[in-house]
Amino acid sequence: MIRVVVADDQEHVRTGLRMLLETQPDLEVVGEAADGMEAVELVRRLRPDVALLDIRMPRLDGIEATSLLAGPHVVDPVAVVVITTFDLDEYVHGALRAGAKGFLLKDAGPRLIGEGVRAAANGDALISPRVTLRLLEEFSRPARRVREPVEPLTDREEDVLALLAVGLTNLEIGRRLYLSLGTVKTHIGGILTKLDLRNRVEAAMWAYETGRARSEPSGEPPPDRDDR
Repeated sequence: MIRVVVADDQEHVRTGLRMLLETQPDLEVVGEAADGMEAVELVRRLRPDVALLDIRMPRLDGIEATSLLAGPHVVDPVAVVVITTFDLDEYVHGALRAGAKGFLLKDAGPRLIGEGVRAAANGDALISPRVTLRLLEEFSRPARRVREPVEPLTDREEDVLALLAVGLTNLEIGRRLYLSLGTVKTHIGGILTKLDLRNRVEAAMWAYETGRARSEPSGEPPPDRDDR
């Protein structure tokens, strides 16, 4: 079971998210919080697999709470997925920079929200497709100066990065490229090291900035097969 803490200042929203998540057999809501400060305290005490945080909350907003739970200086971070009604640029960028592993809209539907929670629990990242398109448009604009890798990416790392950037999980990347899950994780680790980045979301942004992200993955996933 994937253990989840839900934080939103509206009780009916928390109830709705709990019901939505618990209709899926592998997800369990172990706690609810009505504001950001309570969310941080609850997550630190319960240590869930994933914290699902609203952006707009009293006392401490979702971005500040994310930074305290998953920021770059947190010794033992918790996977955070930010969920909101608003896909404003400052919210998206703020959440991702604070360390969120996902950014979802509340109207995304149960399947996508469930996938976002699972991806975060597995160390992956998932961003709502509508938000991904916004990121793609922004980061594909010219005149942005981007960092160069400390050493060139290999061809296989380029393949993995292109699929990572459009929101595929490690398992989906492996299926498309005929790679084992461990090999995909190794390639992603190499990408992050070469680019001096903290997480796969930053890697996706770099892919957008440098024109490496495909707007849509091509072809159907091949059947499961380990690389040997």
